[in-house]
Amino acid sequence: MLYVIHAYDFTDEQAHHRRMAVRERHIAGAKLLKSNGNFVLGGALLDLDGKMIGSMMLVDFEEEAQLHHWLENDPYVTGNVWDKIDVKPFKMANI
Repeated sequence: MLYVIHAYDFTDEQAHHRRMAVRERHIAGAKLLKSNGNFVLGGALLDLDGKMIGSMMLVDFEEEAQLHHWLENDPYVTGNVWDKIDVKPFKMANI
C-alpha cells in the first residue's frame, strides 16, 4: 500500500538546528527504505524563500503497522523535527 506523508517542522528558533543535527541519519534511513523497496520518492518542503519547512515522502509498505514502526523511529520524529505529520493512503494514477 502506498502512503503519502506531509510532515511539517516545528517553527521554534531551534527547529532548523534540530533538523540539521539529525538530517544525515534521516537520509540514511530513507536510503535503507529505498534499498528495501519502501521508498518511492521524497524530499524537503520549502517555503517561498527556499527554507526547509518540512518533508514529503511517498512510501510503500505491505502493512500499516510497518509504516508506523518506521515512522515512530525516524530521526525527524525522535529528534523533534516534525511537528505535524499527515499520512494518507495514496493511489498512483495509471497513465
